[in-house]
Amino acid sequence: MDKMTPIRPYLLRSHYEWLLDNDLTPHIVVDAHIAGVYVPQQFVQDGQIVLNIAPSAVVAFELNNTALSFNARFGGVPFDVYVPVAAITAIYARENGAGSMFEPEQAYIDQAEQEIAEAAVEPSEEKSIPALVSAPAASPESKSEATERPKPTKGKPALRVIK
Repeated sequence: MDKMTPIRPYLLRSHYEWLLDNDLTPHIVVDAHIAGVYVPQQFVQDGQIVLNIAPSAVVAFELNNTALSFNARFGGVPFDVYVPVAAITAIYARENGAGSMFEPEQAYIDQAEQEIAEAAVEPSEEKSIPALVSAPAASPESKSEATERPKPTKGKPALRVIK
């Protein structure tokens, strides 16, 4: 076997089910700098966001091998969340911290490098990205906030789309 598929989505699903089976509240930690992450930016701190993914907190929850998506209310406002599996760095129980952190996987690193190379080769072409972006459109009020995003820590693969 030369190339194996990433193990992270399988571990996420099993931990999620295990936490629910034990009446615990699953939360995920998301690296908000990864391309394709669509989360409410006002709740991102130090480049990360923690999301409650308990069935009582979300609607239309879907976790497949490439992404996790759901709808939830943030500050009373509904929001469609989309998180590529590569951006999920941990899953744990709110009540006792039981869960798992995920190490960088070569398949995700290779994918990020390929996307960077493709963007450099074809800068004029529009990429077909889901109708989701990694940062909200900058309004005059939020321009300074959008330009002062914290940089990812060393050692973690991160991808930012620069236009």
